[in-house]
Amino acid sequence: MKKLTACLLAGAALVMAVPASAQFAKAEDAIKYRKSALFVMQQNFGRVAGMAGGKIPFDAKVAAESAAVAEFMAKLPWAGFGPGTDKGETKAKPEIWTDKAKFDDHAKKLQGEMSKLATAAKSGNLDNIKVAVNATGGACKACHDDFRAK
Repeated sequence: MKKLTACLLAGAALVMAVPASAQFAKAEDAIKYRKSALFVMQQNFGRVAGMAGGKIPFDAKVAAESAAVAEFMAKLPWAGFGPGTDKGETKAKPEIWTDKAKFDDHAKKLQGEMSKLATAAKSGNLDNIKVAVNATGGACKACHDDFRAK
């Protein structure tokens, strides 16, 4: 788990080192990037949420590591929502580009909730983690309701 986390963080850091405008030669590259970042974030958040919901045995160390990765990944996908990325293999609604301020607010809210989740997970207190998971899940759902096609 530590090696996977280290590799993911190192790879993400390399991607972040390049300015967003230079990252993507084609719109489909940006779409692939954001989908990948969201997938890694979801997998790690899902692991913590599974523990909070009693579906996965609670392991404080794994919860803290997974929450830290999810928190980091929550910073990445937004660069992949640039001009021309509204077409292609995506579930992104046009409202992302027509109501960018609202979309950006959702992104900031998610990042804030992921930070709170990481803090709660570091504490090792399952009750605190449950509260943070619910708030983070709510932030995810609100954005999906407004900006993701079903």
